[in-house]
Amino acid sequence: MQRKGSAIWIGGLKDGKGNVSTESGVLKQTQYSFSTRFENGIGTNPEELLAAAHAGCFTMALSAELGKLGFIPTQLETTATITLEKVGEGFNITKSHLDLVVNIPNADKAKFEAAVKAAETGCPVSKLFKAEISVSSKLLG
Repeated sequence: MQRKGSAIWIGGLKDGKGNVSTESGVLKQTQYSFSTRFENGIGTNPEELLAAAHAGCFTMALSAELGKLGFIPTQLETTATITLEKVGEGFNITKSHLDLVVNIPNADKAKFEAAVKAAETGCPVSKLFKAEISVSSKLLG
C-alpha cells in the first residue's frame, strides 16, 4: 500500500509560500508558509499534519488492541502534540505527546493500560518517529 502527498513552494523561506495536497483530495492546495509553521499564520504546517496522522494512527491501533481484549469503547479521543525544537543549527521534532480520553464501560484498568502501551509502540506512525513518545490517558466508564 502506498499513499501520496505533494507540496509546492514558491519563493524564499520567510517570504515564500506553498501548498500541500493529498492524493485523496482531502487536502487540495492547502496553504502553508513560514508564518503557519513558526508563527500563528492561517494555513497548515508539517508538524500539524504529523500530529493528526499520529493521533489517527494511534487511535486506530488502540481500537484494535482493545478489540483483542473484548473491549468495545464507546469513544476514543486522542490529541497529539508535536514538539519542534531548535537543535544545533537546525530544527528537530523531539516529542509527540498523546492525550487520550477513552470511554469503555466496565473496563479493567490494567488491561486497558497494557492495550495503550501496545498501541503506543505498535502504531506505524509511532515507529516512524525518532522522537520521545508519551501518552497520558483517562479511562471513563
